[in-house]
Amino acid sequence: MNYRVTYLLYICLFWAGIHSVSAQALVQKNAAKRYEIDAKRRGVDFTKEEGLAASREFVRVDSTYYVGWMIQGIYLSERAADYSGYKNAAEPLEKALNLLEADYAAELRKRTADAMEYLKIYKFQSDYSNTASYLFQAYQNTEQNEKSYTLLRRVQRWNMQKEIVLNAYNMLSWITHRNRFYTQRTYSFLKGDIQANEQLANNYLDTALMRINTNLNVNKTVFPESSLLFELQSVYHYKSILYSYNFEIDSAQYYFALMEESGIFPYNNYGTFSAIQAKFREAAESYEAASMQEAGSKHLQEWAYYSSLIDIYKGDPLHAALNMRDMIRASGSTPGFGWYNIALARACMYEGNIEESQKYLDKAAQFKELHIGTTLGKPHYEFSINLLGLVNKIHKVKQQKFEDKNWWWHPGTLYSIAVLSTEKYAQQYLVANQLAANPERDNVVYRLFATESTVSWDEIWFLIKGYSTNYFYKKFEEQLKTDPRERVYKYFNLYLARIEMEKGQYKKAEQRLVQTLSFTEDIDEVYEKLFLARVYESLAICADKNDEDKLYQQSLAQVYSLYPQLLPYSTLKPQFKLTVSGTNEAILDGIKKYNIKWNPDNAFAPHAYLVFAADGNKKSVSYSVTDFQGNVIVKPVKVVIGDKEEAIKTVAYGLFNIQSLDAQPDINNGG
Repeated sequence: MNYRVTYLLYICLFWAGIHSVSAQALVQKNAAKRYEIDAKRRGVDFTKEEGLAASREFVRVDSTYYVGWMIQGIYLSERAADYSGYKNAAEPLEKALNLLEADYAAELRKRTADAMEYLKIYKFQSDYSNTASYLFQAYQNTEQNEKSYTLLRRVQRWNMQKEIVLNAYNMLSWITHRNRFYTQRTYSFLKGDIQANEQLANNYLDTALMRINTNLNVNKTVFPESSLLFELQSVYHYKSILYSYNFEIDSAQYYFALMEESGIFPYNNYGTFSAIQAKFREAAESYEAASMQEAGSKHLQEWAYYSSLIDIYKGDPLHAALNMRDMIRASGSTPGFGWYNIALARACMYEGNIEESQKYLDKAAQFKELHIGTTLGKPHYEFSINLLGLVNKIHKVKQQKFEDKNWWWHPGTLYSIAVLSTEKYAQQYLVANQLAANPERDNVVYRLFATESTVSWDEIWFLIKGYSTNYFYKKFEEQLKTDPRERVYKYFNLYLARIEMEKGQYKKAEQRLVQTLSFTEDIDEVYEKLFLARVYESLAICADKNDEDKLYQQSLAQVYSLYPQLLPYSTLKPQFKLTVSGTNEAILDGIKKYNIKWNPDNAFAPHAYLVFAADGNKKSVSYSVTDFQGNVIVKPVKVVIGDKEEAIKTVAYGLFNIQSLDAQPDINNGG
């Protein structure tokens, strides 16, 4: 070491000593003020208005004491709902943390197995951990990942015997997993690919477990056993997230089982864990429990978003739509608003309301969603919007053909189809490029069900249809051999059958579909109506190509009975027996312009009833439908005829149980 370096080192040490002495002198000088502040802070709720008033008073009494700044930061954090809110909260929290470290370093660094000695330092270590936790959340909610990482490493340097609120290694695992699809080129704390990042995240959790055991010697005489158990449960929570994401089903189940007896069982995560195994009944039960557990949370309620998917799988998209409408009204423009609009758009799409679906999808696209408290981020959000947009455009093309059975003879309809088809191809190109740039596509998109997937298994078909059939055929064949989730195999078989149909192998596809339906014990007829409807839809197409009329008629009838809303947007031509009471030729002729086959020679066709009536100047038509077994599929609905074209459209779509969401009452108000 040369003389100049040695001299500078002495100067730095000298000024550090002076600063330390000054800090201690300041602490002693303001001891009375700080004692007063500590006395007054007891009983103050930091999250309410009294907290804000107290923070201002404490800063005025002693602005060099961390407590006032800490309370101010916590108050602002609790009220933050957007980027600027969390940004504002970070400033006083940063100040509080700096003051804590400057004035109470000895207390933060101290470790002791003596409970009475620990009581003397508990306040400072607890306040430090709480402040750091709020600051970490502020950084995360403003996507400041490098600052988050630096903060966690800063917390670790104190080597506190118990990280009371913020467990640094758990959070290191969290930010690594949350950003797993990036590399060190984006964030310095990451590795080179998803697999390496996931391994790093798991290593952090192993270290967290090791630290808990290492600290046991000093903590077992200071903290109750329940407190130590809570630390372990927190690590198990993040372990279950990692193993679920990586489809290590047995390992994930092991950690969920360890948490089962605790008071912090993550019902939301377990619901998703059940859903990725196609155990939708169990998923619905867990999401219901999560709705009670997470009531009042300000971030995205994942249970609500994913429950809407379960409703769609059950064949009840209207219930999904009404629930999402309620969530939007309850949450307002807070985090989750955009996600709920995506879910509402999807529900409307499966309900058959494409215009309404696009309206809510546009709202989501225009909203700047804040992705907090979730691993779902901007890439998932944009992909969901774009994929649903693609499905809507595909459906709009089919809608033109459904509403005009002679569409190929009408220049106006042909022009509309051409324009929509051009838009569809542009959207398809956009989604394909987004997917190509997604390093998670193999683990999240093509596995059909995944913890980080935000689209339905059914939507993925619209993405891959027509692309690289041999590539996807091999992929799904391989998943049938290697995937540990046996209840998902039938979905892989459906996709394989559809790809065989794309190749013109209709006999082979038909055999696969019939075999898939034979495994009845593997199909939940209540929670997998969408799956069954898609199987029968594919089977009807195969039967038509193979000239098997009876199988075609039976399969078409099954699609209607299971999920009538799908048929106007299918390549299949719907069929109805028709019984008409009363007369209104204009309405009846208008309905018959739709691409529907009336009174076919088909014993399995559903039966539609139209009742025309007049009450003075008011004319009306009521419609209802039963399936070939006599089950009521569409309950009687009365339409007062005002605008003729609107009435025709309402009845034509109503025969498939498609109704406007705006006409539906709130489910929480007795509707």
